[in-house]
Amino acid sequence: TMIRFLIKGILRDPNRSVLPVLVISIGVFLSVLFSAWFSGVFSDMIRLNANFSTGHLKVMTRAYAENAEQMPNDLALLETGSLVADLQRQFPQLDWTQRIRFGGLLDVADAEGNTRAQGMAAGYAVDLFSPGSREAERMNIMPAIVEGRLPAQPGEALISDDFARRFKVGLGDTVTLFGSTMDGGMSFANFAVAGTVRFGMPVLDRGAIIVDITDAQSALDMQDAAGEVLGFFKSDQYEEAAALEVKTAFNARFQNDDDEFAPLMQRLNDQNGLEEYLVLSKSMSGIMIFVFIFAMSIVLWNTGLLGGLRRYNEFGIRLAMGEEKKRLFRSLIIESVVIGLAGSVLGTALGLSAAYYLQETGLDFGSAVQGGSMMMPTVFRAHIGAQTFYIGFIPGLFSMVLGNALSGLGIYRRKTAELFKELSV
Repeated sequence: TMIRFLIKGILRDPNRSVLPVLVISIGVFLSVLFSAWFSGVFSDMIRLNANFSTGHLKVMTRAYAENAEQMPNDLALLETGSLVADLQRQFPQLDWTQRIRFGGLLDVADAEGNTRAQGMAAGYAVDLFSPGSREAERMNIMPAIVEGRLPAQPGEALISDDFARRFKVGLGDTVTLFGSTMDGGMSFANFAVAGTVRFGMPVLDRGAIIVDITDAQSALDMQDAAGEVLGFFKSDQYEEAAALEVKTAFNARFQNDDDEFAPLMQRLNDQNGLEEYLVLSKSMSGIMIFVFIFAMSIVLWNTGLLGGLRRYNEFGIRLAMGEEKKRLFRSLIIESVVIGLAGSVLGTALGLSAAYYLQETGLDFGSAVQGGSMMMPTVFRAHIGAQTFYIGFIPGLFSMVLGNALSGLGIYRRKTAELFKELSV
């Protein structure tokens, strides 16, 4: 009955609710939007680095790990077939796959076989041919194909679309990869262009070449060898605690081995400076909620004080008629909850609408975000998750209740002896 009475009072007196609802709606709108935005940015960044570079877990030799940015295939893992089989047997919750990253020079010949153009290439050798391999899916290759198709047989490759356009390379043309073998010798390998790709990342789009790992092993004299063995949780989600358990169990087997070529496992956290970003992604929502609660509480405190001054006589009459102070204070808090809910619902609806737009379209930051060892997308998108639907209610309700509670403390300072004097004026 009291709640129904208070709701009627709020609806019949818009001056008591319009400003607080607007303030709460704006705060909740910003809370929801930025929560979805930061969640999307950090999730995309972590997923991109995991799929293209770090995996959820990665096995390398100790020497390779110390110089990983240089892609030192002369320090690569040997007998990787048995290593992968052992990893799959010991840690079946992960999908293990071999990769080779390499650099080189792509040579484009003219009709007479002479060099027509050359460009630097960043090479990725992944498992494209094995039945059940998810490498093409992880690296988002199919949606990235501009022309052509995935390599279907040995000797075929994908090259970046920018490279193909710059040097007028067509589908079916042959490009020659100049590189170095695992033993330091010169390597020459011809590949037919099966398709061109654009990932939206300048570091790849300038001159990437993607081949099946068996072709790279043959070209680089790396039979049964790979620079890296990556592990991905079958849930496709990075599970930090589980990854730590796997890493600890694996590395314990080799802790007494002093060989620099002994295998070493690292988590996603341990690579490319991602630890700081994972910590930041976890704390960002809490920081943001605290900031908005603090800011809105101050605003709503002042709003409550102004409303309290306007309702000074109302409170006085209610107290003079015998209403208990705690009952009056409780009704003020219930009223703030009703207003807080209304503002939170409105702000959440607006925030979800804006977040959905950014989730679908994103914001293109171009090459401004590129640099360093960490991969970042050029288009940042929001991500609407479960917490997006309720996170705005935390600052929306708490700040309104806190603001009204602070401003309503004046009720307890009112002296009944002065009420009749005030009302008689």
